[in-house]
Amino acid sequence: MKLLAVCGFGVGSSMVLKMSIEKACKERGVECEVENTDVSSAKGTDADAVFTSFELGEELKSSVKCPVFSIKRYMDKAEVGQAVDAFLEQR
Repeated sequence: MKLLAVCGFGVGSSMVLKMSIEKACKERGVECEVENTDVSSAKGTDADAVFTSFELGEELKSSVKCPVFSIKRYMDKAEVGQAVDAFLEQR
């Protein structure tokens, strides 16, 4: 399964979010590939789900075919875990 962590430039905050997603998946025993990327690249990338900020979430929801999960606090283990759980429930 391929997950994307997306921020404006695909460098800073998406890297933090990527690490949080990887930890959440590992805790749940879920194998996945997590990439961090920018908004433009995310629109052209085939992924199973996108995790991003609330600011970018609406734009991405209208541009990608997979579910988009908006995260307020990228380092919040519980919040990221809830988004991962919500994704897993949809599968």
